[in-house]
Amino acid sequence: MNTPLADRMRPRSLEEVVGQEHLTGEGGLLREALARGFLPSLILWGPPGSGKTTLARLLAETAGLQWVALSAVFAGVKEVREVIAAARDSRNAGLGPTLLFMDEVHRFNRSQQDAFLGSVEEGLLVLVGATTENPSFSLNAALLSRCRVLVLQPLPAEKVVTILQRALHDTERGFGTEPVTLEEGLLQRMAELADGDARYALNLLESLLLWGRTAGQEGRSLGAQEFEQALQQRAARYDREGEAHYDLISALHKALRGSDCDAALYWLARMFAGGEDGLYIARRLIRFASEDVGNADPQALPLAMAAREAFHFLGKPEGELALAQVVVYLATAPKSNSVYVAYGKAQEAAKRYGSPSPPLEVRNAPTRLMKELGYGAGYRYAHDYEHGYVAQEYLPANLRHLTFYTPVERGFEREIARRMAFWQRLKTRETEGR
Repeated sequence: MNTPLADRMRPRSLEEVVGQEHLTGEGGLLREALARGFLPSLILWGPPGSGKTTLARLLAETAGLQWVALSAVFAGVKEVREVIAAARDSRNAGLGPTLLFMDEVHRFNRSQQDAFLGSVEEGLLVLVGATTENPSFSLNAALLSRCRVLVLQPLPAEKVVTILQRALHDTERGFGTEPVTLEEGLLQRMAELADGDARYALNLLESLLLWGRTAGQEGRSLGAQEFEQALQQRAARYDREGEAHYDLISALHKALRGSDCDAALYWLARMFAGGEDGLYIARRLIRFASEDVGNADPQALPLAMAAREAFHFLGKPEGELALAQVVVYLATAPKSNSVYVAYGKAQEAAKRYGSPSPPLEVRNAPTRLMKELGYGAGYRYAHDYEHGYVAQEYLPANLRHLTFYTPVERGFEREIARRMAFWQRLKTRETEGR
């Protein structure tokens, strides 16, 4: 058989579908929609090998719709318009609506996606778009408002094992007639390696059995050693521009904030394994050093900057260690978001209180006129006073009741709090002595 195993083993009915029971099982949205005789336009969002194409084919067959498939990788608006014209001709001939399956629909830009709107609106097309990316980021609002978004989950390992067993024993489409046995646990190993991708798992099985055939292993038991020889390395599932990109950087950030250096190192490794840009990670670590460590450890920011420079200088893979070093440092550093909170309060005050001028004594007076107007008059130079401090107002009068920065009792901010308290005592003493 020249057709790939994954294609041969596609389910031929909803009952044969393994996984996605929340959609295809009793009470599932797709089964209920088909029972009512109305199939809305859909966006099937799920990882590779979760059954998006298979479900679209079965929906067209079950609903009696004409099937047309395009891929946004190869097709453009011109091809979509041709499908729409053909669908209109078919409807005029009494053949009913057409189901257009648009694979990789997220690859259409937002203006290209508008090509679907009119025909979906009038019911000429039932659009079923397949995407591995979060539709919230990749599809425009007009298209989303006309479609139901259905989430397909990665297949659990036990479901993938079921699919592999079916292919191994199916005498019509699978390898049921092959004189071969597999060592116990090997299908489980394939399922785990597939990471929820049934297509990849079936490709692994086919590669192993075809390798066994060409290597003269027919009739023998194939095990881990033979599997390793037949195996091609699978790249980690990771989407640098979609939801996984945001999920993993979020996980890294939260692990750092939670002082879990092991989890932080794991998410860092996952991002690099998926091809993430190390300079992007470095930028986020620099942000973390200010936002979540802050003045609790003032060395965090320069170390994060140094790690970025080291990565930029060394590149991959050597530079990854510099980022790993700063990840461990940030995870184990004392934490404070006091500066982050304080700056937020200052931003709010800047918006709320308009544009009051600085007190006259702290304004700049570069001209004679400005000096005559009192700019800079009465300013006291802090270095001329004991402790390098003098009680003086630097905020506009209507803002002097506000406090923005409150250091925490962690790390170096303990010392900052001590200094601020000391200056406050000096200020109170001088103010009361006047």
